[in-house]
Amino acid sequence: MTPPKLLWIETYGCQMNVLDSELIAGRMRKEGYELTEDRNEADLLLFNTCSVREHAEERAMSNAGSLKSLKRRRPEAIVGVVGCAAQNLKDGIFDRLPHVQLIVGPRRFGAIPRLVEEIRRTGLRRIAVEDCDDEFIDGADVDSARETPFKAFVKAMEGCDLSCAFCIVPTTRGGEVSRTPETIVEEVRRLADAGVVEITLLGQTIDSYGKGLKPAIDLGGLIRRVHEIPGLRRIRFITSHPSFMREPIIEALRDLPKACKYVHMPAQSGSDAVLKRMRRGYTVARYLSLVERLRERVPGVEIASDFIVGFPGETEADFEATLELSRRVRFQNAFVFQYSPRPGTDAAAMADDVPEEEKGRRNRELLALQEGISREKNAARVGQRLEILVDGPSKNNPRRQAGRTDTNQIVHFEADRDLRGRFVDVDITSSTALTLFGALR
Repeated sequence: MTPPKLLWIETYGCQMNVLDSELIAGRMRKEGYELTEDRNEADLLLFNTCSVREHAEERAMSNAGSLKSLKRRRPEAIVGVVGCAAQNLKDGIFDRLPHVQLIVGPRRFGAIPRLVEEIRRTGLRRIAVEDCDDEFIDGADVDSARETPFKAFVKAMEGCDLSCAFCIVPTTRGGEVSRTPETIVEEVRRLADAGVVEITLLGQTIDSYGKGLKPAIDLGGLIRRVHEIPGLRRIRFITSHPSFMREPIIEALRDLPKACKYVHMPAQSGSDAVLKRMRRGYTVARYLSLVERLRERVPGVEIASDFIVGFPGETEADFEATLELSRRVRFQNAFVFQYSPRPGTDAAAMADDVPEEEKGRRNRELLALQEGISREKNAARVGQRLEILVDGPSKNNPRRQAGRTDTNQIVHFEADRDLRGRFVDVDITSSTALTLFGALR
């Protein structure tokens, strides 16, 4: 019997990239490949990259560069760079990394098997970065190579039509395209039949789902259709944009027990002046009104945010306004990033006038504030009984297992058996800023 060809993938960036890697692996399995964790034995090595921040892009390029010696030892192995950095840097990657033979953008992942075969046959490089949706991997057409058999990401849409000044996603992912609800429901039904109990609907601006579809449907309507699928227990969605968080979505969160009461809705700044320069399309007052409405209509909902500190022109007063927004909203958690210019974005033409040391200070101060808020919110959970979907045992302590609540909080507890994929009740006994601890009921 001919041994299978081996595929190794390293993934950078967001959940969308994680899903893309799973779908690529699923497609390559149809071509006779199996996944390996040992890159030294792989026949095909892919770096699925992120360009949202320069550090992530550079780290991927550096790690791809480290395969130069492996390629010398095993010239038959094919090295590829795929995803957002491939779309952003294009054939400049060939100049920088001569041992790379394959470059594929996010809209062309379906072309990877064909291009790999052409490289093996001809020995020539191949690049596919222009939009071509007929070579787009649809999750309804291929089983993804998921790490967890009971949780799955499902792509509801691809790309973005917004023009936030700091963001390169429209350049790397292209314009917004929503999958039909029938295709998504078909995929989720197949996943549920295979034992998946939690799905996460993905999109760069997931709450704008449905643009251009006929008959008309929005994210709230999609959640209601997915909610009807037997066997499914939880529905999540990320990432939401404040401009599109409308009443049908809020009503779905309120009405549907499978819809998780957790909304990741980045504010990015607490200053109207900064939000205007960022071209975010909303004001602080609009954001606060959305938070108020969510909390009034959806009891127990938790809200998470992203923030960028040190955006061009951000004054100390602007930063203080961001701190004040965090104090008022009291996010469950927040991800804080220091601004860095990304070539190809409109913000790159602005003066990067906040000193790096000042960006660092603001980053630390906002994180410290959020840590205090998270610590207080988690402490308020002590004494409660919460339902957990168990992710599995700790690598360091097999008796300690971890899972997440409906509102996406991490819970650790001890158990004498592996409960991964099970829903269990845990009495919360203690907490930190990041984690709840409890006893299994």
